[in-house]
Amino acid sequence: MGSLVLAASPDNGVVGVHKFLVVDGQQRLTTLSILLASIRDHLSESDGQEHRDRIDAQYLVNTYEAGKPPKLVPTQADRSAYLAIVRASAEAGGEDAVGAAYRRFRVKLAEIDDPEDPHDIAAIENAVLRGLALVAVTAEAGDNAHRIFESLNNTGLRLTQSDLLKNHLFMRLGDRAEEVYEALWRPLEDKLGSENLELLFWLDLVQSDEKAKQSDTYVGQQRRFDTLTTPAEVEAEIRRIARLGDVLATILKPEREQNQALRKRLERIRAWGSTTAYPIVMQVLAQRAAGRVPDEKVIATLSYLESYFVRRIVIGRATAGLNRTLLQAVGAISGASDVEAALRDNLSEGRKHFATDAQVRESVTTVPFYWQGRASQKKLILLWLEESLRPKEPVDARQLTIEHVLPQTLTDAVRTEFGATLPAEAEVAFEHERLVHTLGNLTLTGYNSELSNRPFSDKRTMLAKSGVRMNQTIAEHPTWGASEITDRGQALAERIIDLWPGPNEKLVGVRDRETELRVDVATVLAGIPSGRWTTYGEVAVVVGSHPVPVGSAIANHPMPNPWRVLQSGGTVWAQFRWTDQHRTDDPRDLLRAEGVDVDVAGRADPEQFMDAVELAAGMGLDIDASTLRRRRRRQARKTTTDPTALGVQQVAFWESVQEWGRQHATHASFHRSPGRRHWYPVHPAVLTPGVNLVVNTTKSRVYVEAYIEGGKDQFHALHNQRQEIERDLGYAVEWREQPDKKASRIIHERPGDFRDPEQADLLVQWLVRTADDFVRVLHARHA
Repeated sequence: MGSLVLAASPDNGVVGVHKFLVVDGQQRLTTLSILLASIRDHLSESDGQEHRDRIDAQYLVNTYEAGKPPKLVPTQADRSAYLAIVRASAEAGGEDAVGAAYRRFRVKLAEIDDPEDPHDIAAIENAVLRGLALVAVTAEAGDNAHRIFESLNNTGLRLTQSDLLKNHLFMRLGDRAEEVYEALWRPLEDKLGSENLELLFWLDLVQSDEKAKQSDTYVGQQRRFDTLTTPAEVEAEIRRIARLGDVLATILKPEREQNQALRKRLERIRAWGSTTAYPIVMQVLAQRAAGRVPDEKVIATLSYLESYFVRRIVIGRATAGLNRTLLQAVGAISGASDVEAALRDNLSEGRKHFATDAQVRESVTTVPFYWQGRASQKKLILLWLEESLRPKEPVDARQLTIEHVLPQTLTDAVRTEFGATLPAEAEVAFEHERLVHTLGNLTLTGYNSELSNRPFSDKRTMLAKSGVRMNQTIAEHPTWGASEITDRGQALAERIIDLWPGPNEKLVGVRDRETELRVDVATVLAGIPSGRWTTYGEVAVVVGSHPVPVGSAIANHPMPNPWRVLQSGGTVWAQFRWTDQHRTDDPRDLLRAEGVDVDVAGRADPEQFMDAVELAAGMGLDIDASTLRRRRRRQARKTTTDPTALGVQQVAFWESVQEWGRQHATHASFHRSPGRRHWYPVHPAVLTPGVNLVVNTTKSRVYVEAYIEGGKDQFHALHNQRQEIERDLGYAVEWREQPDKKASRIIHERPGDFRDPEQADLLVQWLVRTADDFVRVLHARHA
């Protein structure tokens, strides 16, 4: 019957019954105990009271302990119903889940008890007691019992780290346990739920241990709890945790906060969708609750935290070292007299990527903002910029998505119109790639599909009618080219600088002012030997970036061997310039002098080309070929306009679906390897009908379908249960019998283009949840 994972109870004494916390196996032990109680009651009624005493003493009750406590003690939620059964009280067999199990066993025992066979019930008892085998894994002091549980990969109801910690505390409360549970713990559970209780314990732990991993919350907190020696100390600890729970509840539900300005800051942090901010927010709000920090300081401190997030995305450093940096900052502000200054100074020191004003101004025209951070976070930055233009008018963000004013796809019409804004010698495709994803070319719109890949002359009228203020400003321009995108980017940079305060520049290190990308690029270029050449794209693959910021770094900062980096066709970039203004020599002449064959059209010999694998090897970098291939695929997904790349995009999307499904789905199976196709099957092999996820790129729709083959009887059987099925799903579905075909379908769909990064995360989650609903409901109905 599998394994039991046990941990020694914290209230074990030298004498008496040795107690254990059940980490894994509580459902099985509870169910078998209820079955034994049912057998006991059945036999005692039909064959005599000696069965009650025998089964109680051996399996259910510690007969010789004071008060005759049960051998198994469930959690508080089920305890009273379970005790009623063990003690055979009048309340046994109520309408709760425990009572239902007891009544079901009693019914089954009555059904099979043959008056002519005196051994049938005894055979069942013998099967329970002697026919089942298990492995007991007992964690010693210092072991991480929760890790042991996870490594065994049991598929039962997961006992969370917060469940274990609760048990660890309440086992030490003695007679006060029930009262403390009702007064403090139950309200805390109702307020946060089990998932957020685990988050609470971790947030509390990292206030004093910045290296604590969320997966090790149980062990870290257990060590602290073991220092509590009396029930009074344990109760005081629970009260402290309950107070922290109020703080976390406010972080998770900012509407609880009465101060309007502070509520706005909390709403923005909540909308940002990253728990990495929570340790700092917890520390600041806890100090406020203790009366040590006034509201205005809390608001200013959280403004710096928001600014830190925004500025990192603007300069293309959304996540680099973020978790470690913020956890270290907790300690810096915990004992500070001025938390605002302490947080700002801590985030300004070292290489923490708190972008300076100069870095913001530089990055808006060079960093492909569209590919930085999460789609929802980029949208929030644009939304907050829009709100700053109309502070008294609320912006409804629900229907807005990120729109490229200069379209991502370089159609003939777009190429002609955009090319007319460029110098004659400029390469249109390269300039398009350089600018299209920068902040100056991005806006918000509610009609992305209508604007799509139209040239600016077509978009301009629609943008002018938009309720979004920034669109109206864009529409004032007669054309939309490189200068307009650059000018708007600079204007947005100044607004970002005004809205989000920057670091203490006296503390920012020199290395921070030079972005790490420049250092990485310079290192790659230094390794290119004489007589060889490479491209901006290959350098970008090695440093894990994008050709546009790589090209900008080479153009704007002194680099070794910059003439050895060419465009993809082997030609020198039309806007190549020396950082030394006194140099006027032609890069092609330098290449020829070094031994590179350059033809009359200015193209370097492809036989002398160095790809990313060679570049990495030349630098002595420990980057394997598979890593470089992944980076190249990711870069290709971001830059290509070739329709044949659809298959690559499909694989990448289904990989995201598979990863999220494996983490969150409880019924659907996501074991199939993604392929280059518009559908992905998620049904278990034993399930009919099959359940598929589908993306339709021509109609910009996604849907989940139950695919029923082999006749119409099964479809009709399900259709007859339509009301019950749609009630269980929580939404209506489309029933397609398809009389002229063998297969029928049940479909639930929504609009969405999986290729749009702004929509991708939302579509992944919708598909997984809907598929899980389909498998759960339809499989049960079919079974």
